[in-house]
Amino acid sequence: MQHGVGGWSPPTGQHPAAPPPPPIPPAQGWPVTPVPEATGHIPLPPAVAVPPAPPAPGTGGATLAVLLIGPAGAGKTTVARHWANTRPVPTAHISLDDVREWVRSGFADPQSGWNEHSEAQYRLARRTCGFAARNFLANGISCILDDAVFPDRPVVGLGGWKRHVGPGLLPVVLLPGLEIVLDRNAARSGNRRLSDEEVARIHGRMAGWYGSGLPIIDNSHLDVEGTARALDEALARALAAPGSW
Repeated sequence: MQHGVGGWSPPTGQHPAAPPPPPIPPAQGWPVTPVPEATGHIPLPPAVAVPPAPPAPGTGGATLAVLLIGPAGAGKTTVARHWANTRPVPTAHISLDDVREWVRSGFADPQSGWNEHSEAQYRLARRTCGFAARNFLANGISCILDDAVFPDRPVVGLGGWKRHVGPGLLPVVLLPGLEIVLDRNAARSGNRRLSDEEVARIHGRMAGWYGSGLPIIDNSHLDVEGTARALDEALARALAAPGSW
């Protein structure tokens, strides 16, 4: 036995184990990181059940083909463009009036009278819109078309649109009050502006959509954003009840 300080010394080549240092308290406000065991396992807190998120309102990410119907001055083009711009998925806007006006020389203006030439150009424009819509849909891109479809005119009716776009086409009617339509038409220019008499006549014929089963949105007191929201809600109801239209 060897003696040293205190009457005992460790054997030669051996040193007493140093006592472990006291734990250092964590700084105030900092998280405590768990120390892994020798196996590398880190105990985790028990899982907490998280309720599923509610579905997004409206149409969400559905791929749709929509036909927005209404008289001149109803705001179809503006609302359709806003709805397409604000969807969370790729969506195209196709305006029949824009496509009809691709014809420059020889344009058959319906304001000059509805005849075989204006009807032929209308049919051609509708086929062109339908072809574009089918191509968009085939590539996963929704589309919204707008046109003044009359309920009592088979030539420019809903059936033609469904033949060219497909049976899944969802029509919605935009029909504000006559005074609103007249005011909006007065702000138009060029061949897009109609006489007050023509606007009133078209508006009266559009009333035939009441009782058709199609959703009708009176946007007399709605701004563009509110009308687009009402449109999306109407389409969401159609998706929830397929075959209801």
